[in-house]
Amino acid sequence: MSDKVILTGARPTGPLHIGHFCGALQNNVAIQNAGGYARMYGMIADAQALTDNFDDPEKVRANVIEVALDMLAVGYDPKKSILFIQSAVPELTELTFYYMNLVTVARLQRNPTVKSEIGQKEKFANGLPVGFLTYPVSQAADITAFGATIVPAGDDQAPMIEQTNEIVHKFNSIYGEVLKPVKIITPDSESAARLPGTDGNAKMGKSLNNCIYLKDSADEIAARVKTMFTDPNHLRVEDPGNTKDNPVFIYLSVFAKPEHFAAFLPEYKDYAELAAHYERGGLGDVKVKKFLNAVLQETLKPIREKREALARDIPSVMEMLRVGTEKARAVAAETLSAVKHAMKLNYFD
Repeated sequence: MSDKVILTGARPTGPLHIGHFCGALQNNVAIQNAGGYARMYGMIADAQALTDNFDDPEKVRANVIEVALDMLAVGYDPKKSILFIQSAVPELTELTFYYMNLVTVARLQRNPTVKSEIGQKEKFANGLPVGFLTYPVSQAADITAFGATIVPAGDDQAPMIEQTNEIVHKFNSIYGEVLKPVKIITPDSESAARLPGTDGNAKMGKSLNNCIYLKDSADEIAARVKTMFTDPNHLRVEDPGNTKDNPVFIYLSVFAKPEHFAAFLPEYKDYAELAAHYERGGLGDVKVKKFLNAVLQETLKPIREKREALARDIPSVMEMLRVGTEKARAVAAETLSAVKHAMKLNYFD
């Protein structure tokens, strides 16, 4: 059997949107279904969500079930993946504490992902929580606790994986070979990895009100597409248009498949033909948006319907999470025991 162990995760700060879908979830489910690995974990990272939502615990708690529903709706299978809640595995907190001795404050402050996030958090104006600064250490604990060797993630997470491997290397050099290094797998498409908001903002987020959520109704999707940002210089149908920085075309490049063109816009063979027409002029935004709406409706309808069915039996979803969390905790406990043994902290063995 393969010795590959895969860890995926999502922060429960809100329901998941199509940026999560094409940047992570879709790829994760494909990896799950392809097999060829020893174990696969899907973590709902509620403890990490509290590092920058510490003053709103109800928000995090409520969104744990929202994220679980989204993960199951897109295809996470409890028979193939172990879904669990991070805070219910206390071994992760203890590992984080030990790993903190293996990294300096200066190194954490240089982490590009941490620096970027700090700059975007207005709530940190009065001071940076230690928990947020040590986010990469917590992530190293999450990864190593389960012996993960592969983490599918966006390229913005590459600095986190690099820091995990630094901690792994330092631990092993001091205490002996206990922890495994990890590799990151990023989406093939740059657009899929960084889907912009519907307003053209490079970041898609609930606070920016520029998302299309996996649970959105058909009417909500249509309304959001109708008001999407396009090319501000494409004022008339005959004007040449820009597709590179145009969210409508970026979304189409990610979601539109040949069968969508055949079904909804047969006068074009594929995305390249559609984009070329828009760029030379003669194609209006309304027609393109109608096509994008049709594509998204067909893509998201089965996800929404499955999610609605799952939501009718929340106790079963919670039981699935409880069972998955118990399995995850058992593995994390084994890792913690090995770590403490290596660190000579096993006084009563």
